[in-house]
Amino acid sequence: MAKKKKVTKAYDNLEFLHGRSARHLRVLAEFIEPEERLRKHGIYNTIVFFGSAFSVDNRTFRKQIPDSSVVPEKAIRVSNAHESCIELARRITSWSQKIEEPAKRFYVCSGGGSGIMEAANKGAKLAGGKSIGFNITLPLEQFLNPHITPELRFNFHYFFIRKFWFLYYAKALIGFPGGFGTMDEVFEMLTLLQTRKIQKQVPVVLFGKTFWNEVVNFKALQEYGVIGPLDLKLFKIIDDVDEAFEYITRQLKKLYL
Repeated sequence: MAKKKKVTKAYDNLEFLHGRSARHLRVLAEFIEPEERLRKHGIYNTIVFFGSAFSVDNRTFRKQIPDSSVVPEKAIRVSNAHESCIELARRITSWSQKIEEPAKRFYVCSGGGSGIMEAANKGAKLAGGKSIGFNITLPLEQFLNPHITPELRFNFHYFFIRKFWFLYYAKALIGFPGGFGTMDEVFEMLTLLQTRKIQKQVPVVLFGKTFWNEVVNFKALQEYGVIGPLDLKLFKIIDDVDEAFEYITRQLKKLYL
């Protein structure tokens, strides 16, 4: 008697699951699985760090370009911002771990890649805390950095779902010098706050006065009448780790503790 061939169930059919017809199932998977995992680890509040994937710490920077006399001053500033990001993430994590009720603690969250993202995760790790990496598959530079808590390493395919998870649990956002991706995420948060599509209050810090004031002329946006004076109060530009730490922790205490 011929052996009956086992029929594959739809949810075990990888060809179907990776095909066009099952795209909405893949989207739902990226929407549902992260929440289950974050809740399993008791994470309900994040502080999101954005910034360039190409920044490096000062030591690596000096190795790459040993003759500092020919290094553009602006490149040095980005390297210094990298160091500031490590320290700020370390101090915020250390502060958060002292909050008595675990469900109210705040966790560093990054895009999971290199540069400022890696600096943020490294700072949290130095403080002995957990941190999250919301990575995404890209043709070029993106990869999961080694400082993310292993159980909190995520790898997304869909940009819009990744954006959702950046903002859903975010209780503060810190934008360091960065390129298109950084601008995209920072302005998305500012737009949601401006239009009140986010009901919660989210302190937004833009770190590095020289960079932000030169790259984005916020005052000109107001003068052209495309934003209002109150919109300029949706964020605070800060140039110092101490000031950033004090501002963020003060706001978090007032809003959420």
